[in-house]
Amino acid sequence: MAFKLPKLPYEYDALQPHFDKRTMKIHHTKHHNGYTNKLNAAIEGTPLAKKSIEDILKNASKHGAGVRNNGGGFYNHSLFWKTLSPKGGGAPKATSKLGKAMAKAFGTHEKFQAQFATAAGTRFGSGWAWLCVNKRGGLFITSTPNQDNPLMDCAEKKGTPILGLDVWEHAYYLKYQNRRPDYVQAFFNVVNWDQVSKLYNKAAK
Repeated sequence: MAFKLPKLPYEYDALQPHFDKRTMKIHHTKHHNGYTNKLNAAIEGTPLAKKSIEDILKNASKHGAGVRNNGGGFYNHSLFWKTLSPKGGGAPKATSKLGKAMAKAFGTHEKFQAQFATAAGTRFGSGWAWLCVNKRGGLFITSTPNQDNPLMDCAEKKGTPILGLDVWEHAYYLKYQNRRPDYVQAFFNVVNWDQVSKLYNKAAK
């Protein structure tokens, strides 16, 4: 198998009350696992089986819907789990490189949250909201449909994602039903800003 379902760095119930145990378990073991298995099936026996997921996604439009959708699903969820924590929330340290970049891009953390919540809340249907790094090390917020992401050649705005929020209904419906804005606000309580900072430092080099 070229790609493996990553283990979560916390228990399924660790993000309660913001993200419930049942949703987390189904989301990880059913949805993410499904994308992983279907991606492996789509690339088996092809040159893509030897490439990194990032390299695959850079040319997603050339590989067909199976690779694009399941490759995106594998990558997006892998990043999603990594940037959540039961000790999350708050804001990045103001003196950190990320903190300074966010102040430059958005002004205050409250303005960042408002802009990110708008991107997540106005994404029609299924998709993702993203905080990304551009080629100059600056930050921007965007959203993508389905399992697309800003690494893909077909993305409207391209960059390196360092924080993503899944706004597919499977990510929140058991707890929040149709109240996506409540789910988005809950997300801000579990963001692992230390991990996001590490991803920013790597992307902004």
